Amino acid sequence: MDHTDNKNELLAQQQRQTRTGRWKLFAVLAVCAAPLIFSYLTYYVIKPTGRTNYGELIDPRAHPIPVLGATSLDGKPTELTAWQGKWLMLKAGPSACAKPCMDQMFAMRQLRAMQGKEMERIERVWLITDQAPLETVLIRELDGMRMLRASAAAVSGWLPHTAGAPLESSIYLIDPLGHLMMRFPPPPAGATEAQAVEHYAKIKKDIAKVLKASAIG
Repeated sequence: MDHTDNKNELLAQQQRQTRTGRWKLFAVLAVCAAPLIFSYLTYYVIKPTGRTNYGELIDPRAHPIPVLGATSLDGKPTELTAWQGKWLMLKAGPSACAKPCMDQMFAMRQLRAMQGKEMERIERVWLITDQAPLETVLIRELDGMRMLRASAAAVSGWLPHTAGAPLESSIYLIDPLGHLMMRFPPPPAGATEAQAVEHYAKIKKDIAKVLKASAIG
């Protein structure tokens, strides 16, 4: 075998190894994503009659995380994809966070904490849709909340909402692959404290279900 034949054989061997490596990588990715893919098939294709989710399911293919042109509070470019790989519990709205807004913020903290050992899989994010300054007291009260600023137009163009459940009144859930998955409305208007507790208990149950169904994030 001359030098040319040796070179061709070496090149062919390298190509075979490259193809083998790619297939192994695809197999690993498929195994990791399988639980989440199965849960999507269950919700969107099989659609079992016994499904009892409380939040509104969103087709994950239709609302991947876009580039929002977001920044951190100190003005550094920071996109939501910075936390890809985690489940994101997200709220969006103006910096003027009145009582209903604060109630949801505290509820998000409790919803995360109530997931027990699974809580580390979740990040809480507030997309602030204006440039008004935040009070230091508010930032301290929301300790642990990731805060980003993005234009109201960009956020509204991405997050689905209706007149009955406007953007700032909902809590959204994003999966670790960066797809919008669920929307939770606020408690019913005029809800008693007991009704509000029941409302958030149902949200907790939904979140627990998706965490259990998925091995990623």
